[in-house]
Amino acid sequence: MQKFTISINDIECKANENETILQVAQRENIFIPALCYHCDLTIHESCRLCMVEIEGLNGLRPSCSIKATPEMRVRTSSPEIDKAMRINLELLFAQHKDKCATCDRRENCKLHELINKHPVSTVKYDDRKKNHKKYQFGPSIVFDSSKCINCEDCSEMCAKQTDGGFLRPRESKYNFEVCPSHDKEHDCIYCGQCIMHCPVGALTEKTDYPEVKKLLENKSKKVIFQIAPAIRTSIGEEFDLPVGTIVTDKLLSAIKKIGAYKAFDASFAADVTIIEEGRELIEKIQAGGDVMLSSCCPAWVKYVEFYEPELIPYLTTVRSPQIIMGGLIKKYWAPKHHLDPKEIVVVSIMPCTAKKFEATRRELFIDGTKPVDFVLTTRELAKLFKEFDVNLADIEANEKDNDILANPSGAGEIFGTSGGVLEAALRTVYHELTGKNLANLEFHQLHQYKNTKHATVKIGESSIRVVAVNGIENVKKIIEEIKRDPKRYQYVEVMACPGGCIGGGGQPIPTTHEIRQARANNLYHSDWQHECRTSHENPGITKIYDEYLSNKNNSKKVCTTHYIPKNKGKLTSK
Repeated sequence: MQKFTISINDIECKANENETILQVAQRENIFIPALCYHCDLTIHESCRLCMVEIEGLNGLRPSCSIKATPEMRVRTSSPEIDKAMRINLELLFAQHKDKCATCDRRENCKLHELINKHPVSTVKYDDRKKNHKKYQFGPSIVFDSSKCINCEDCSEMCAKQTDGGFLRPRESKYNFEVCPSHDKEHDCIYCGQCIMHCPVGALTEKTDYPEVKKLLENKSKKVIFQIAPAIRTSIGEEFDLPVGTIVTDKLLSAIKKIGAYKAFDASFAADVTIIEEGRELIEKIQAGGDVMLSSCCPAWVKYVEFYEPELIPYLTTVRSPQIIMGGLIKKYWAPKHHLDPKEIVVVSIMPCTAKKFEATRRELFIDGTKPVDFVLTTRELAKLFKEFDVNLADIEANEKDNDILANPSGAGEIFGTSGGVLEAALRTVYHELTGKNLANLEFHQLHQYKNTKHATVKIGESSIRVVAVNGIENVKKIIEEIKRDPKRYQYVEVMACPGGCIGGGGQPIPTTHEIRQARANNLYHSDWQHECRTSHENPGITKIYDEYLSNKNNSKKVCTTHYIPKNKGKLTSK
């Protein structure tokens, strides 16, 4: 790749071939305002805020789309640039109802940041969207269209994540606007990537943390939290810790500090998932059966059920870790500690908005009862801590909890990144088929930060072909391969969000390739530091099977489910 030098504001900057001016400036920490640009999306010059002057060219040019060339000289500020930016900011704000004082995104809203940095009139033009609707997509996502600036970032991301897009631009008297589709052929999969890519907070998760806060304050129930694997390397960002910082012990201590009765690690339930899923995979392999598709990601499951129902028979029947953990808490742990499950409220902390949907699925209830009562995103937990005046960065970790539900293996923790479920499963499947552990537990080809990662694993005299895919856009190619040959792969791990759960729709904003990679790297580092790195060697797993899950009825209730084709979900507006 060719490398060369350009000048931005008289500062010499290294540039790579095919990089844009904006990309070079961002890497060199030179500020250029940009609302619609995101590394995950195509460049579409929607906001027109990133205008620059280029020596030798007349007029202003959008830095997001102009590629850097050797010896190029760029200026990011001048009277003409500043005037154009102020005009564009005022026009953009005419499409954005001013709710900044109460908006959940005010601390990391790009538009709010620019208005503070470059004060302009926010009332110069009439508010064209003040009467626009607010929509709710199932139990997961809220879209306040009165805040939407029509940048189309959400609709482009949605098109990648679904079949043609549930959120889409529509012609109207305002030229066009982004709206949810009412077409029965298009539905939301609740992945939340629209939230992650909205620069102005028009899209948010459905907020549930105020109800949890009330429960913690009035102490009428025993509130038990579980934290997903990916949370430990992301929530620190909400408290200005370096990206990817592992905060597992601090996090569990902070949860207890705000009044939780117990705090468990859902990575333990990931170990259970591996035992159950490993058995199912082994049975398929030995019977020469068709491919097995992972089902831990509820957005992926919803995609299959709605858009690709013919793939339902290939989905593993094993429940996700959050649902297994909820079942274990209420059906195993509570009776063991002489507690009435009706007095327990299980709160999941998830990197994902689709987990809110998953917790409501009746197929996952046990004897008519929800295993998980509330699902909060990483962002919601950070807000909850702040409302209790708890700064995660300042928390000191308590002594280690010896309860088995609080002690996962390293394999359970890597569930949070794309390829982690597959690697954890291979470690155990290899042992079950050969009676030996792998000499090297790492599958480095699965650690790469890529959309699609293939591996062929030799187990005894046989080889199995596996693939890990993240981002629905990327799994579509694998789906076509499976349709042509259901035996092409033995196991396919799918995570709907870029990078897997570390880039989930409930994670801290912003999200970039570099942020997601840092989170993933530290999950692997956490695994490497574990004394126990395989699910089948976790002493707690041995104990819970001896005491509870060896009973097939218990195992079936807590660990397995079924899937059926789904019609369009609930769309409400007000």
